[in-house]
Amino acid sequence: MALGAISALLKKKAPRTLGAIFCLQTLLTVTSCDGNSKSPDWDTPSREIPEKASQASPTPASTPTPLAVVPTAKKDAQVLPIHQPVAQSGLRLITYNVENWLTMDRYVDGKNLKGASKPDAQKQAVIEILVRHSPDVIGLCEIGEESDLKDIQERLKIAGLDLPHSYYTGGADPVRHLGIVSRFPILSTAKPAVVDYSLNGQTFAINRGVLDASIEAHGKTYRFLGLHLKSKRDSDQGDQEAIRLNEARLVRLHVDSILASNPEARIVVYGDLNDTRGSPAIKELTGKTKAPNYLTAIPAKDAQGNAWTYYWDLHDIYSRIDFIMVSKGLRDEVDFAASKIIDDSDWENASDHRPVLGLFK
Repeated sequence: MALGAISALLKKKAPRTLGAIFCLQTLLTVTSCDGNSKSPDWDTPSREIPEKASQASPTPASTPTPLAVVPTAKKDAQVLPIHQPVAQSGLRLITYNVENWLTMDRYVDGKNLKGASKPDAQKQAVIEILVRHSPDVIGLCEIGEESDLKDIQERLKIAGLDLPHSYYTGGADPVRHLGIVSRFPILSTAKPAVVDYSLNGQTFAINRGVLDASIEAHGKTYRFLGLHLKSKRDSDQGDQEAIRLNEARLVRLHVDSILASNPEARIVVYGDLNDTRGSPAIKELTGKTKAPNYLTAIPAKDAQGNAWTYYWDLHDIYSRIDFIMVSKGLRDEVDFAASKIIDDSDWENASDHRPVLGLFK
């Protein structure tokens, strides 16, 4: 509509018309949530796995408020700051391997780059996915320096998701570390009593360590154990499966020591375990099914009913290697129906992993 026509219309119509026109102009200048969020409709099959959706929809109390985001075409694009409502009960956890949020040699856009950080467009995609699902706690894998964890916190805050509490730790690997950010206070942190194992006559330590942080939310205490077990890639230390199994045994030992002093401890074991259900490492970690120290893996799936969380491009393999597990003391509080694998359409722009969302009542 031409400006002259608008002016004439304003002279003739009541204030109600003025308000309507103002709203129309506002809608034309503000980014549309539906048009730019990239989050697929739950009834729309993803481009990777065109199967019929079978996962139950989240309960209204667990559904996050949709967020408007700006396009990510520009390198310095930012998610629009939007108020995040704080749940009055329960907790939302996301575990996410953010794929090398660190400084390293990279191959980007046909160029070999020395000492480069994760591309800004990929960082932006990670932040948009996280903000879109409004977690209270995020367990992160493949963080570089502590400043990289702070970078994630700052970007989340700018985007409207303020998670001010954090903890950063690692193991023998000097490059990749673990981090956790939280809306709620971190009461305490701890280290496993035993972190070394013997293999082929040599002694090794857990590569990425074990992140152990206790967080209080709504009067309840959760003990989070973050993991990033040995990858399936070959290692000079020995067989990669044997390394992963030994790391899982040490984590199991740590879990048992916690439960020995408090059988009702509300433990959450999460992270990139680099192995699948039924493998020796996962069986070692979960324990025997009917035992009191058994860890229940949340059987989260995506909107199409698929359970994979990682795509290994080199071998064209989709597999479920990212998990959230809980102890007996917390199992009854898991919202199994609403927990899910996040399959937003832009997931591959952010990482080679898809995040897993666990909800606790």
